[in-house]
Amino acid sequence: MTLPFNFDLDHLGGLVVVYGVNVLGAILIAIIGWWISSIAERMTRRALLSSSHMDRTVAAFLSSLVRYALLAVTLVLILQVVGIQATSLVAVIGASSLAIGLALQGTLSNMAAGVMLLLFRPFNLGDAIEVGGKSGTVQNLNLFFTELAGGDNVQILIPNGQVWGQALINNSVYGTRRVALKIPVPFAKNADAIASRIKGFLQMDPRVQKSSVTVSNITDTVVELAVEAWAESGEASNLRTDLMQQALAVMTEPERKPVARSAE
Repeated sequence: MTLPFNFDLDHLGGLVVVYGVNVLGAILIAIIGWWISSIAERMTRRALLSSSHMDRTVAAFLSSLVRYALLAVTLVLILQVVGIQATSLVAVIGASSLAIGLALQGTLSNMAAGVMLLLFRPFNLGDAIEVGGKSGTVQNLNLFFTELAGGDNVQILIPNGQVWGQALINNSVYGTRRVALKIPVPFAKNADAIASRIKGFLQMDPRVQKSSVTVSNITDTVVELAVEAWAESGEASNLRTDLMQQALAVMTEPERKPVARSAE
């Protein structure tokens, strides 16, 4: 009985040997590449965290980039070893990456801004900041969003692209803040007595480090008092609220008229 085709065992054995060696080489390269990428990731993270200014999130992100870059090089080497031309594959991957990058342009912009915020640290957790028309206390910062807690304890999420690309006011960086108010006192009221009452309130408040109450302007109808007080950054907002309430109470309080003594 004859076979319908010629079966060359020597040629088949040569192919098995060649491709078997290539497959074993590819497996060996994959193992070594995985091992080297893991070591490079750990070493990169350790080197980045050795700096006191480096954030853990940024260190983890950059070390992951190093690992995936080495894994990509390993994949190209594996394809070359097994006989697959990687040029066309790399071109397809490049075109796909470009399309994905254009589709996720805003997301990538926020991620890049998050990396810059984590690197340069214009604010820290717990700081009171104003940015993008929003104000609050910083609760969290990741690669995509900055989380604030508003004055009414409402969560505010701002994309990092808006935080990094706009003017930012950090009310906590210098430790102390100035609380300033302008209080118009009508001529019907005793401006000196009201100023004295406000000065007494500021002197008795332990949060106030230094203060002043002066006349800043006089018009045809009112005397304008300029009130300034310095306090710690964390206490400034509450001090402003209490000072406004005290000024309102003093302004609305009826004046005490002296009681005339009857002649004996």
